[in-house]
Amino acid sequence: MSLLRRLEVELPGGGETGPVEREAVMLKTIPRKDPHANLKQLIHHRLVEEFVQPAGRANRKGLEVDGEAIRQKVETLVGEVATAEGMLLSRTDRNNLVAEVVAEAVGYGPIQPLLNDASVSEIMVNGPRQVFVERAGKLELVPVTFRDDHHVLHVIEKIVAPLGRRIDESSPMVDARLPDGSRVNAIIPPLALNGPSITIRKFAKDPLTVNNLVEFGTLTEEMAKFLEACVKARLNIVVSGGTGSGKTTTLNILSSFIPSGERIITIEDAAELQLRQQHVIRLETRPANMEGKGEVSIRHLVKNSLRMRPDRIVVGEVRSGEALDMLQAMNTGHDGSLTTGHANSPRDMLSRLETMVLMAGMDLPVRAIREQIASAVDLIVQQSRLRDGSRKITHITEVQGMEGEVIVLQDLFQFHQRGIDDNGKVIGAFRSTGLRPRFMERLEACGISLPAHIFSPYRGG
Repeated sequence: MSLLRRLEVELPGGGETGPVEREAVMLKTIPRKDPHANLKQLIHHRLVEEFVQPAGRANRKGLEVDGEAIRQKVETLVGEVATAEGMLLSRTDRNNLVAEVVAEAVGYGPIQPLLNDASVSEIMVNGPRQVFVERAGKLELVPVTFRDDHHVLHVIEKIVAPLGRRIDESSPMVDARLPDGSRVNAIIPPLALNGPSITIRKFAKDPLTVNNLVEFGTLTEEMAKFLEACVKARLNIVVSGGTGSGKTTTLNILSSFIPSGERIITIEDAAELQLRQQHVIRLETRPANMEGKGEVSIRHLVKNSLRMRPDRIVVGEVRSGEALDMLQAMNTGHDGSLTTGHANSPRDMLSRLETMVLMAGMDLPVRAIREQIASAVDLIVQQSRLRDGSRKITHITEVQGMEGEVIVLQDLFQFHQRGIDDNGKVIGAFRSTGLRPRFMERLEACGISLPAHIFSPYRGG
């Protein structure tokens, strides 16, 4: 798809316009204190003349314009326009001006440098005057601002328009994604009182591997080998944790252990998983249209996926009635399914699953629900974000079955926190409980043998 087509948006006046034209109109109509505002406006008008007008409105959708062509043209125009206007620009001002104009024309404005910064893992725009980022698990305020609310809205439109989604007063919230898979949430007035807000959860260009997590101290090599064996043996695994704890990253790494010969179907609200296998079908939900019709939920996609001959079903997150369909799939021959859920502990995850099953509208007795859960889920991987910003897999817990009215859980691996050092870093160690899981026979039946020392009580990490 052409770059201009990807970024096309609708002006309030009703005429179709490309990104360069749209930005030129905004630069002309929105007052601000930028000392180079007039220069930027002139450059944008020249860009419109160079790239948009020659193609004509009828042919614009087929027009291909790449970022490098825009950059080269902007560098030329800066010199020409500055000379014509009698302005002297230092090398630094010139470079900054080129970067800003290019970011507005083909990128996402002031936050484009943050998107390009590999050290930034999350970007939070709290209105036009305040932008925070997350680096190494810590939040920090950055000297990045927008002109005003309209400027933030313009960036949001650039993000959601190519996905066929919309954001306006009648639908003031939207979930979307960037072309690289980074997750985006936007909310605008009247719901957002501080102005339009954007939250971007960035994805690394090269997906993290299990070795990266071992290096980061998220888990130990023994835990990694155990989880790999569980995935290959087609155990049903739920990754639980709080917001920002790294559930999706862990799910992505668990998915990487799936053998390449299997057919995998992923189901997500906004496609984030980055699977490297060849046979992967990616499904994404769809919100309702302006008439409130046409919504396709995760539950609909889970039901449909069962007719698509899946070897594995990977659900990005269960948060509602789809939990019932997921459990039934796990119990009816679709072993090896993976999903995530929000919970503070493995026991809380079971309670959340019970609640989500009830949200499906089925009047089932609690015991029947618990029996479904105990039969379907084999393993719960609990992940937490600690006070120092680090992410740890704090529990790997086996679901052993029912005893009376209670689901029996058994921790196999734990992270024990001992305290915090003078620098605020969490002090702790990973430990094996020394217990062997009941499903060891399933691993051995699949030809998977684990060294005995993996389950020996130890301290690591």
